Amino acid sequence: MIDVDVTRRIGAFCLRVAFQNSAGITALFGRSGAGKSMTIGLIAGLAHPDEGRIVLDERVLVDTKNNVFVPAHKRRIGVVFQDSHLFPHLGVKHNLLFGRWFAPRRERKIDFDAVVETLGIGRLLNRAPALLSGGERQRVAIGRALLSCPRLLLLDEPFAALDLQRRLEILPLIEALRDEFKIPIVYVSHAVEEVARLAAWVVVLDEGRVAAEGDPADVLRPAVTEDPRFGGASILTMHVGKRDTAYGLTELTHPAGTIWLAGPAGIEGSRVRIVVKATDVTLSAASPHGLSVQSMLHGTLASIETAGPLALVEIALAGEGRLAAMATRRALDELGLNVGDPVFALIKTAALDERALGG
Repeated sequence: MIDVDVTRRIGAFCLRVAFQNSAGITALFGRSGAGKSMTIGLIAGLAHPDEGRIVLDERVLVDTKNNVFVPAHKRRIGVVFQDSHLFPHLGVKHNLLFGRWFAPRRERKIDFDAVVETLGIGRLLNRAPALLSGGERQRVAIGRALLSCPRLLLLDEPFAALDLQRRLEILPLIEALRDEFKIPIVYVSHAVEEVARLAAWVVVLDEGRVAAEGDPADVLRPAVTEDPRFGGASILTMHVGKRDTAYGLTELTHPAGTIWLAGPAGIEGSRVRIVVKATDVTLSAASPHGLSVQSMLHGTLASIETAGPLALVEIALAGEGRLAAMATRRALDELGLNVGDPVFALIKTAALDERALGG
């Protein structure tokens, strides 16, 4: 378990963050400048906090009251940054083995071949880092961190430089790390799709403080994203229903209605998390008929936040959960929708990215 409770001041900025992680993936989420990377640096031992404690598996790494500070190289923490930081003069195999040297011989429980197979980098072993793509370099960097047999893995926006297509291709590898090697992971990201798919727990940072923490579906709202309009999205927890094999669709059920997903979505009856962008939601004041859109949820209009000609609407769904939608103020006026009114949310199946489905 990692237990963090630290304070650090740099100029006018003050970081004050506290959280715990015992297993799985904890995501640090928030806008740029919220303090996510600074928190990672304090855990890794790359900086000293002004006050506080950091404890990993009952071993005190930092305790400012008792003047305890374990150097970074003795913490047994693996770190992967946005830049892979591979050694350019070493091939892929020797970059991986470099991480191995930091693990005491008696604690080298993670097998080299298992890491290579899980990350799918066997064909890269004889290449130089300069000949790798961005995604390949990050895979190697993760492998190097794993082979140090860390007690904790820190991933500081490791795929920020990759496009969405490449990120979604690599996310299954992070799931494999989580499931195969059972190492607690603290994952920094500002991408809702990544957090929805990977994280069991989210700590939302805002201006150096913990603004919220909990299940991703409960704490992530469009207001905390970099761009509430185009970056705004909701995370819904749903159950996998029946499979329509004739059309290649999967039913996702919720007390508020049904969403149809293109492609498979796991075992029937299992819980999944799905990301719905606010700009992909259409509102209706009455149950619609005769439309091509077949995914519909109903609830009560909980809030309206206006910004120029637009309005960000939040719907309290029947049963549980909240769904955000972006509309024009004129559309809301013409529909006669106000806070407290019943409302129907229509979502196009083609707009949903089944690759971002989390569990």
